[in-house]
Amino acid sequence: MSKPYVIGIDIGGTNTVFGIVDARGHVVASDSIKTLKNADFDDYVSRLKEGVSRLISANDAEEKIQGIGIGAPNANYYTGEILNPPNLPWGPVIPVAEKISNAFNGIPVAITNDANAAALGEMTYGAARGMRDFIMITLGTGVGSGIVVNGQLVYGHDGFAGELGHVIVKRNNGRICGCGRTGCLEAYCSATGVARTAREFLELRTDSSELRNFPIDEITSKDVYDAAMSGDKVAKEIFEYTGTILGQAFADMVAFSSPQAIILFGGLAKSGDLLLKPLTEALNKSVMPVFRGKTKVILSELRESDAAVLGASALGWEAKYRADNPPASPKASLPVEVHQE
Repeated sequence: MSKPYVIGIDIGGTNTVFGIVDARGHVVASDSIKTLKNADFDDYVSRLKEGVSRLISANDAEEKIQGIGIGAPNANYYTGEILNPPNLPWGPVIPVAEKISNAFNGIPVAITNDANAAALGEMTYGAARGMRDFIMITLGTGVGSGIVVNGQLVYGHDGFAGELGHVIVKRNNGRICGCGRTGCLEAYCSATGVARTAREFLELRTDSSELRNFPIDEITSKDVYDAAMSGDKVAKEIFEYTGTILGQAFADMVAFSSPQAIILFGGLAKSGDLLLKPLTEALNKSVMPVFRGKTKVILSELRESDAAVLGASALGWEAKYRADNPPASPKASLPVEVHQE
């Protein structure tokens, strides 16, 4: 039997990254296209098909593709659609799974949001192998999350459950979040949130800091990290503030699903003890005694350059499984099946 492959596709606001992945989580080949080159979604699908087809042909994989998995913002696993995407111009409802499956002669396609895809990737190829209960937290421009309970992603009745980045952590006078609410976790503990904290600290305080060498509106989380690593007191306090809020939020997440682990991914997760030390201290202090010491906070094992494609590809195996084993209910979530050789 020929070696089976799946295609993983990550649709971002700027780039769409895609790759061929085998059952052991090896990215055989990958490439990308500009997402917004065409305002018409059918034109985008045509360009995507051309790019993926070139990759398939170059790697002699024409008869080996078993499924296609897609990670995208505001993607609905149940319907295969993207709904009201904030950075995509193709309409309020985009039938992604149907259009892409048709473009590839009926290869089964499944789609979910990028954080859920990351959780599937971690469960299939990374630090969550063998875990049946964990939470994936992506700390990037925003805060994304994927919740796995009893080996299955939590999608809710409508396909959009698990937005832990938008739980409220500041009930009074909270920051405005991009979702339109105030006080969301994302507004404080994303890379953008760290930069906002830096600006607030510098405006409210008078003590010296390396960060005052930057135009205040141009400070990034990387600037804060670099300053903290060089010993800057204000920058260190920014990470303490951020980690404390994140740890307190994690304590609430633990009370909700009692995960074996909370797995961190994204640029901010690379901050090491600057973030992890206050996070862990706040988690241990805030968590209910019955849960204390039971949930690990660990880092993703997926290589960042491959993570988006790997996460989406894990959904490709599920698409294949779902096509071969249609659920009794259209909203039944199925386990990922990866066939090891």
